Amino acid sequence: MDAMKRFVIDYGKLTVASVLLSISTWLFKYPNNFSFGGITGLSVVLSKVIDVSASTINLVINAVLLVIGVVVLGKNFAGKTFYVTVVSTGGISLLDRIYPITEPLSGEPVIELLFAVGITAVASAILFNMDASSGGTDIIAMILKKYTTMEIGAAIFAVDLLIAASAFVIFDFTTGLFSLTGLFAKTLIMDGAIENLNLCKYFTIITTNPKPICDYIHNELHRSATIYKAEGAYSHTEKNIVLVVLKRSQAVRLRRYIKTVEPTAFMMITNSSEIIGKGFRGFN
Repeated sequence: MDAMKRFVIDYGKLTVASVLLSISTWLFKYPNNFSFGGITGLSVVLSKVIDVSASTINLVINAVLLVIGVVVLGKNFAGKTFYVTVVSTGGISLLDRIYPITEPLSGEPVIELLFAVGITAVASAILFNMDASSGGTDIIAMILKKYTTMEIGAAIFAVDLLIAASAFVIFDFTTGLFSLTGLFAKTLIMDGAIENLNLCKYFTIITTNPKPICDYIHNELHRSATIYKAEGAYSHTEKNIVLVVLKRSQAVRLRRYIKTVEPTAFMMITNSSEIIGKGFRGFN
């Protein structure tokens, strides 16, 4: 039952992220010709050159890449990335038919760029945090990673930069600047979103009475902790150091509990977004 619940939750998150990508692309990227990388950015550029709708080009290119991905990557590919690509690409095509847009929603391209970048970055962060991707150029990256020693991140960024820069030639200088700004902003926002999604609190607690603290961690927060003996450098009295990593909501509860039960305890609380192990993230 736990496995089924986890499956439903994971694919629910994937669906939400995919829908956000579709909405961001259709409402903000396509009408404004924002071309900040990826297949959606490439489809915006190509739609101007070959006079075919961006949604159709996006659908065709992603369909071709999906087939190539299945053939080349096999079972390693048939999973989350495949699902996200189908849902996000299908969502854009569906929106094209039920809610066609031929011009921007407002006369404020800066505001629309903020929405386009923000929604896309958050959705991408959710996918990355779940070891998934939105397909497109990521499929190419997966293939390159399998068969070459190329630095994938740099290669994909170079491709995205080229797509964004092409907006200067295909559209105009203003659209080109918006596209480049969107590419850089998306990278920054996505990095920040990923870090916040994974943010945990690392406690170092120095106390003479660790039992009530550890009991609370085990019984109320359903986490484990590590204890080791230490000695005060000045008083030379025996101390216990309790180490524990918690989610932010749990950290608030533990800090409040310690303040009430062990007010003389010394706490050091630091932020960490890279916690690997049971109960957190596995090795990738």
